Amino acid sequence: MQPLSFSDQPVGPLAERMRPDSLDRVIGQDDLLGAGGPLRSLVDREAYRALLFWGPPGTGKTTVGRIIAARANAKFVQCSAALTGVKEVRSILEASQFRYKSEGKRDLLFLDEIHRFSKSQQDVLLSFLEEGSIIFIGATTENPSFVLNAALLSRCQLFCFAPLSEEAMRELIVHALGHKKGLANAVDLTDGARDMLVALSDGDGRRALSTLEMAAALAENRNVDAMLIEHAVQRKGLRYDRAGDEHYNLVSALHKSVRNSDPDAALYWLARMIEGGEDPRFIARRLIRIASEDVGLADPWAILQATAAWDAAAKVGLPECDLALAQATVYMACAEKSNALYMGMMAAKRDVHDMPAAEVPLHLRNAPTRLMKDLGYGKGYQYAHDVPDQVARMDCLPEALKGRTYYRPKDVGIEGKIAERLKRWKKLR
Repeated sequence: MQPLSFSDQPVGPLAERMRPDSLDRVIGQDDLLGAGGPLRSLVDREAYRALLFWGPPGTGKTTVGRIIAARANAKFVQCSAALTGVKEVRSILEASQFRYKSEGKRDLLFLDEIHRFSKSQQDVLLSFLEEGSIIFIGATTENPSFVLNAALLSRCQLFCFAPLSEEAMRELIVHALGHKKGLANAVDLTDGARDMLVALSDGDGRRALSTLEMAAALAENRNVDAMLIEHAVQRKGLRYDRAGDEHYNLVSALHKSVRNSDPDAALYWLARMIEGGEDPRFIARRLIRIASEDVGLADPWAILQATAAWDAAAKVGLPECDLALAQATVYMACAEKSNALYMGMMAAKRDVHDMPAAEVPLHLRNAPTRLMKDLGYGKGYQYAHDVPDQVARMDCLPEALKGRTYYRPKDVGIEGKIAERLKRWKKLR
């Protein structure tokens, strides 16, 4: 049998052909679009003017926008902030405004990748949203609180689109295989191929359908197996953006997994960052921070592991440095933990910011000149090495802060021994 030809199928990419035309046919996003879902209720009441759709690619944002336009009997005008300048968007808005005033009909502007506009450029939308001459939907893959200005956020209702669940992905694939607008039962997908397609698509419905279509075109008979799916996709396209929300989510997950002494979770999040293309030096910097913030003096060797990982990342890069990063990550996940250094430093900084700058006590000042000695610099200073136990009976904090305790060591690891030592020294002072 000859490979399936694209000419044997209806015109257009599979993902476009399978785009649903009603909310009831949308696969996934049940929390938003199911019975009683907030977005479904809003659409059913036609109580919408300005919406923001936030979520990763291939989760139905554009599809829902088209459905809303059809239900509102509005012209669907789609543009991308990555390809369209502010001048062009203003022209679209003005044309829609004229159409509304002259014909009483509103257009629906679907502005994709709205985060590509600077916060000042987003201001072009505000007056049109206030007037209500257009239905507006802004779509973004980035966290709106980071990339959109407050004025725009306050005028829009935000809805979060989640990656498609495995169940939804399987339903989508089965639907595409059998539908007359899809592959119309032209190929058979093995269970292994279906599992691999779901795993490699990472919750992106469009990616799943595009990969399925490519694999079907490559098939020499009706059978599409896991090897063919792997050949069609080449490499899993992980959702990751070094400057985006997923970047911060993953580094937060890595940090908190290490803090919680979970080496397995820490290795997973580390692998996600590495495979997503993160700069290994950024990862190493975070590990150095973790070494001091969450391990500290409970295990003073943690920072040596972290700085060694930095050296490896800086000198040899990926892929060779991945195990050095993994070694430091696992070492710190398995190390005794203490945040005493972090808490102490934060407390000291608060006093620095909140209180008047305290003068250095005279006995702690050096007196290299006769004038300084006459002014009392160095008077009363006791050289610690000349006294028993090498702890002098003098205060080193300024008078206003006398008695402050910033560093409170925990009774864990090496820090437990430090705690005992400090108790003894405190009595001597």
